[in-house]
Amino acid sequence: MGVNYFSEDQIQELQKSPYVDKVSSKAITYSEEFKTHFLEKYEQGMMPTQIFREAGIPPEIVGKTRISSFSNRMKKIDQRPEGVTDLRSQNSGRSQIKERTLEEENVYLKHQVALQKQQIEALKKTNAINRRAAKASHKKNSN
Repeated sequence: MGVNYFSEDQIQELQKSPYVDKVSSKAITYSEEFKTHFLEKYEQGMMPTQIFREAGIPPEIVGKTRISSFSNRMKKIDQRPEGVTDLRSQNSGRSQIKERTLEEENVYLKHQVALQKQQIEALKKTNAINRRAAKASHKKNSN
């Protein structure tokens, strides 16, 4: 499945809407105001395509797949206590500390030990191969 790129004309058309924060050739970032507006209208029974059209965002340019994905994302976001607030700047990256039970910690540590054993065995084999190659090279150069 490929990405449907926007042309320069389509980007300019989408930027006309006050509900669009950013547009690139690949993606659209909608304002929090639009997200709230979308959820209100959707709860009133309006169809997603109609909401986009009413907001001045041409559904023909955005496409059915993007509208459907946005609609599904908004339904999930509506369930969050934070609402439509963008949390990406606050929650970026993987958390540094993960709380584990003793059982989970034991499983994790056993996995780490097994992984290190595999790495040690691989290094031993590589070292042995390199020693054999060096010995063979030395014999060849001595003759």
